[in-house]
Amino acid sequence: MAEEKSRYSDAELEEFKALINDKLAEAHKDLEDLSTTMNLGDDHGTNDTSPTFKMMEDGSDVLTREETAQLALRQKKFIDHLEIALNRIINKTYGICRVTGKLIPKDRLKAVPHATLSIEAKMAQQK
Repeated sequence: MAEEKSRYSDAELEEFKALINDKLAEAHKDLEDLSTTMNLGDDHGTNDTSPTFKMMEDGSDVLTREETAQLALRQKKFIDHLEIALNRIINKTYGICRVTGKLIPKDRLKAVPHATLSIEAKMAQQK
């Protein structure tokens, strides 16, 4: 009977590191795009239209800015989680479930590279 691995090999950790760095680059670009969108002061040419339309347009603009701000916050949180995952790679603790202590399957880590829980632990947490 083969002994169960307690951690991923250095080569496997390098693969995950490359994956996370790719995700980080994409996430930083998305955050930059969201920040640019929030900082645009475009009034969509409503200055010379009826006051009623302008009020509706302003309300819509505020809602859109709030939604964009929420997306930016989520994106920043995602970036933080990816950076923490990189630290776990450096510490060689990446891919180890923080509840069960078992290795998180590679497929899960490829789908959610910042995961700290195995499916088993995640399901138990939701009960």
